[in-house]
Amino acid sequence: MSETSIRPALITKVIPDSIAAEVGFEAGDAIVAINSMHPRDLIDYQFLCADEILEIEVLDAAGKTHLVEIEKECDHDLGLEFETALFDGLIQCNNNCPFCFIDQQPPGKRQSLYLKDDDYRLSFLYGSYLTLTNLTQKEWARIEQMRLSPLYVSVHATEPEIRQRLLKNHRAGQILEQLQWFQERRLQIHAQVVVCPGINDGIHLQRTLIDLSQFHQGEVPAVASVAVVPVGLTRFRPTEDELSPVSCQKATEVIGQVETLQEKFRQQLGSNFTWLADEWFLIARQELPAESHYEDYPQIGNGVGSIRQFIKQFQEVATRLLPSHLETPRSFTWVVGNAVEKVFVPLVEQLNAVAGLEVRLAAVRSDYWGQEITVTGLLTGEDLLKGLQGQDLGDAIVLPSLMLKHGDTLFLDDLKVEEVACQLGTKILPVNGIEGLIETFCCIDNGAKFQLYQI
Repeated sequence: MSETSIRPALITKVIPDSIAAEVGFEAGDAIVAINSMHPRDLIDYQFLCADEILEIEVLDAAGKTHLVEIEKECDHDLGLEFETALFDGLIQCNNNCPFCFIDQQPPGKRQSLYLKDDDYRLSFLYGSYLTLTNLTQKEWARIEQMRLSPLYVSVHATEPEIRQRLLKNHRAGQILEQLQWFQERRLQIHAQVVVCPGINDGIHLQRTLIDLSQFHQGEVPAVASVAVVPVGLTRFRPTEDELSPVSCQKATEVIGQVETLQEKFRQQLGSNFTWLADEWFLIARQELPAESHYEDYPQIGNGVGSIRQFIKQFQEVATRLLPSHLETPRSFTWVVGNAVEKVFVPLVEQLNAVAGLEVRLAAVRSDYWGQEITVTGLLTGEDLLKGLQGQDLGDAIVLPSLMLKHGDTLFLDDLKVEEVACQLGTKILPVNGIEGLIETFCCIDNGAKFQLYQI
């Protein structure tokens, strides 16, 4: 990537009382260079800012260039937030996986929904998964030199012909050699396997997990953990694809297969090593494993143990925040995906034990995506309109902000919260986190834990 293709890093927020605030940085300024180096991304920015003396070339909102000199402790952060973590553009995917969620969306929505991320930097910074199929030698060298570890890698299969079939990429068959590369350099990955019935399940899944376990050895195991995830299909996918949805019977089969391997891995490796996403148990209508099963939650971002963790954290926060009664009676509708309906019932009962508080759980399925079992984050405005229209929704609808575009009020179908609130004729309260959820139910004034949208 040439320096001419690196855009100045646009600042969107200056943290109050930070070094940057004291110096006079403002939102709308952009960093061009630090000590004569042009940062390509947030990784470069953090690395360059580790020096004690910084000379920063800044482009202000009026287009004027300034040189700013800063002397600080090497581990002190400047206090800046940026428009994007990537200043030289996103590395996009060069695969054609038939199960790619990006390709299973309807056309005509906001452009950002169709970006196929396969960027090792986002993997390092935020835990997004990449395939390793499009890395240049320069990027492999940077991973090694900057010790960008762990990365999160979509493996899916270790047999070259099966992985090539899944990714539709002739370079996909190099995965075992790439894992060897990580092992030789004492770098780590967390792996995921998306199970597509009839393609990489059964003996192929067995082979993949055993192959990956061979890299879980030594002081720094190259493969730190593996998540096994069911393929997610929508009604918008191409009709000619070769995929089949995961049935209750298939989920039961995969659970049994992986649990047998987990027992073997515990004996050989001292860890479960491989974990099943929560969805398997929901599809199979089985109880979730105990909290202790998930060890230190190495695959929480993949939905492995996220329900158990949520329940645990809910109980901790509820013990601290739930009052015995409300001065003014309130009633709410709490919207979640129907995947968690059964396990959330005890939480609703705990909320309703507060005198004057009434919470109704609305476990909504997604007809928009055409899925029988729906996780909360995939619910759309259209799903809410169809699932809640004409019902008594109480004083307001409460829903997690993860259903919305980050920093915005858009659902995945581009309907706005304001539009949905208007059509349903009630207030909608998007909340952040469990504390925000409970404080909203109990009408605790917490200083902007939620935003209010109403007609």
